[in-house]
Amino acid sequence: MAIAKAERLMNLALCLLGTRRPLSKRELRASIEAYVETFGPGNAAAANDDAFNRMFERDKDDLRELGLVIETVENLDGDTGYLARRDSNRLPPVALDAEEAAALGLAAKVWQQARLAGAASGALQKLRAAGMPLADDPYQEGHSALEPRIPVHESAFEPLMLACRDRRPVVFDYRKASAARPEPRHVEPWTLECWRGHWYLAGWDRDRQAERVFRLSRITGRVRSRATAFTAPVPDHVTVRETVESWAGETATGTARIRLRAGAGYPLRARAMSTRAAGAGWDELEIPYGHGLDAWLVEFGPDVVVLEPTELRADVLDRLRAVAKG
Repeated sequence: MAIAKAERLMNLALCLLGTRRPLSKRELRASIEAYVETFGPGNAAAANDDAFNRMFERDKDDLRELGLVIETVENLDGDTGYLARRDSNRLPPVALDAEEAAALGLAAKVWQQARLAGAASGALQKLRAAGMPLADDPYQEGHSALEPRIPVHESAFEPLMLACRDRRPVVFDYRKASAARPEPRHVEPWTLECWRGHWYLAGWDRDRQAERVFRLSRITGRVRSRATAFTAPVPDHVTVRETVESWAGETATGTARIRLRAGAGYPLRARAMSTRAAGAGWDELEIPYGHGLDAWLVEFGPDVVVLEPTELRADVLDRLRAVAKG
């Protein structure tokens, strides 16, 4: 759901849980900020009772679907009132064994950026307050001192994550490795996946009428969501990693020989089949060669020189010339 709706539902739930007596729709309409902003005095929809009633009924149904027990009663004024009793909405005691608690703590440490970091931290605090055995020290409980991190530096990550969850089409400007300028893309987002430190989005490209994978670091400007339905079915399994691997030459059909500046291009060195010093601050590497390797090599700019095969060298030069023209 959209952030505005999520906040509205949260406020409604807190209001219904915090009241000592049933509240009428009129009282809720005047108490919850989102309702006041839309249907309060001075607003264009202030007199539209039908619109408010529809929104309120949808919100109430959504909260019930999420598990909130909402009672409907008649109050003293003859109006219908609503409340959510705490004893009816109290969760049963949470019991985790040592392994489950360790796994939960480790998962919460994964996210270090974006909105998820605060949510994970808050969840751990509540579990600790309830007496759960969550260890802060990674050296304790016999667990490895190595902790996972999923870096999220791209501003596009959060709106795309929400769009994937809510099944909302998006529009963004995207610059291909071989292009001098970004182009607008209209995409129905399916899933996000991290591969070798980079985030990728898989989805349906409406303009090209085909499945596409986009690297988030190449998205420029703001991601805009659209209030329309998906036009293409979402597949049960999306091969993001396999697609990106083919770009990077992971599905190799041969080998390539390149010259790499000393101290640069660690990802290329990690995949090299052989490496030798070439002198003058350069090394010579033999690496797997497959579809899309040219696009990957372009990203290393002047630190890479392709020696062979000739078709790979030509492809890289074409891409560099296209960027230089911009």
